[in-house]
Amino acid sequence: MRHWITRTGNNGSLRQEDIEINHPVVTSIRTIRLASAILLLMSSASSAGHPEDVLLPCPASPNCVSSLATDPRHAIEPFTFETPPDLAWERLKTVLGSEKRVTIPGEKGGYLRAEFRSLVFRFVDDVEFVLVPDQRLIHVRSASRTGHSDFGVNRKRIERLRARFSALAAE
Repeated sequence: MRHWITRTGNNGSLRQEDIEINHPVVTSIRTIRLASAILLLMSSASSAGHPEDVLLPCPASPNCVSSLATDPRHAIEPFTFETPPDLAWERLKTVLGSEKRVTIPGEKGGYLRAEFRSLVFRFVDDVEFVLVPDQRLIHVRSASRTGHSDFGVNRKRIERLRARFSALAAE
């Protein structure tokens, strides 16, 4: 890494020098920064690195719920609707838009991915939805990116979203 430094000469004059820093600590810092950038890219890609219309299975940890899971620890009911599918999909987006600290980084056809951030530590939970129009269902998966337990936060979130989704249908 090259840096410009200013030095005072023997006669008191200032001069700039172009120096190369190859100190082991500087090299280690560069390596750590590069590794961090690569890990960041890999982690963001892994959360959205699967085909749309497919929800990944929940991991063994309890910080995930999915309407496609078969075990009681992770299983949650899909959203149901009676309206035309496009209206149900718009209703879902309205519900998500009313939530705090949520972004929607991806939507394609009948697939939508949302990211919810916790208030204090800004942890990210990935929430995915897949529309199944002929069955009048919206499958859902909500999982924490980090940690082991979420103290039921993902399940509570999906049940809250479902309640708002149903309430909008009744209006």
